[in-house]
Amino acid sequence: MAWTLPILAFWLTMSPATRDQDGPSKVEISIVDKKTSKLVPCRIHLKDNAGKPQRAGTLPFWYDHFVCPGTAQLELRAGEYTYEVERGLEYAMATGSFTVKGSDQMKVHVELDRLLDLTKEGWWSGDLHIHRPVADIELLMRAEDLHVAPVITWWNNRNEWAGKALPENPLIQFDHDRYYQVMAGEDEREGGALLYFNVHQPLAITGASREYPSPLKFVQEARRHKNVWIDVEKPFWWDVPVWLASGEVNSIGLANNHMCRDKQYESEAWGKPRDAKRLPPPLGNGFWTQEIYYHVLNCGLRIPPSAGTASGVLPNPVGYNRVYVQLGDDFSWDKWWDGLRAGRVFVTNGPLLRVLVNGQHPGHVFSGPKDKAVELDVKVSLTSRDPIRFLEIIKNGQVERKVPYEDWSKTGTLGGSVFKRAVGFWFGPSPKIQRLFASPPRDRFTWKWEM
Repeated sequence: MAWTLPILAFWLTMSPATRDQDGPSKVEISIVDKKTSKLVPCRIHLKDNAGKPQRAGTLPFWYDHFVCPGTAQLELRAGEYTYEVERGLEYAMATGSFTVKGSDQMKVHVELDRLLDLTKEGWWSGDLHIHRPVADIELLMRAEDLHVAPVITWWNNRNEWAGKALPENPLIQFDHDRYYQVMAGEDEREGGALLYFNVHQPLAITGASREYPSPLKFVQEARRHKNVWIDVEKPFWWDVPVWLASGEVNSIGLANNHMCRDKQYESEAWGKPRDAKRLPPPLGNGFWTQEIYYHVLNCGLRIPPSAGTASGVLPNPVGYNRVYVQLGDDFSWDKWWDGLRAGRVFVTNGPLLRVLVNGQHPGHVFSGPKDKAVELDVKVSLTSRDPIRFLEIIKNGQVERKVPYEDWSKTGTLGGSVFKRAVGFWFGPSPKIQRLFASPPRDRFTWKWEM
């Protein structure tokens, strides 16, 4: 007890002003749309001088960021702070810094510049791999300007509905044009992961071992639900060929959770490993994902690409990887899935590349007279926060044409391509790599862009 008295005495003799300087300061951050000057929900990555992410009271926080409805109040100690503010992919990122001095109260004002509103072009965004708390979903969707979000509430080692009454209607609509559903699930085991959407109750998978029973047992159970959707979470899982052969899967994750905001996971986890010499890091895993998807298409399987973040498990924010579905003004939960099934999609985690081929959106099937060529003209609209070097047209797995970004920006077109053997083809873009492809008989036509 005696050794504490000098410390206590020192504290008592300090002036109130001195004591206050050691305490946190109140900082208010407000974020507005640059054009409208209205507060806008957003995501904030705020770090101190040591790079430590900061929290904002009870606002939803994950990994290195929090989201807010347009304002956030924090208590910060004296020092330098940097921030990055984002709202999905259709706004430019705002960056900056500020200094907290003593116990001063201060306000930080941030403007977000909207690059475009894709809903006005008929594109509606979704993230198909979300593990965040249901109570936070509406604010998370507003902060990311996301329109479709099935929320995973059951998987192999956890069922959040255990001992609880199931909701009478698991689908929630808010803000007129945003939907989330709280009964999505995941079966991730030795052969890989399948995601389940539009089921009405959890599947009984919590007792399954790493190998038994087969994932296809639960696929069969899920198919008892009307309008169920089954997604292959990544293409390189070992069981993917079996799942595809079953004819029961609806989509496959090209922009998947190995693609993160600040890094790329360079391995295939417990999936089929790639040849790292041929496909070196950091981009090798992404190219391997693409390559396997090409094989799927070459088998004549019209499986649309999907996207998901695994936010709540991996570092990603909600909606970082997202799939856009073309619906025009006719948007609803059911029609969004219909559009995804038809392949009227593109997936991305950055640049927003919209394509018209002979005036048609992705998902269109072209056909022509037997033994006569089909000529196609590819027009591109591209909005990007990141620099683009070039765009490529790839036909039958080979680069047919490489178009420098500067050349494309003058014309908005990638030119034409001629199909001599294709009966028809269906085209649709994918993450950071956009593609156009033909159904058998051969003549494969793809295209992509490179950063």
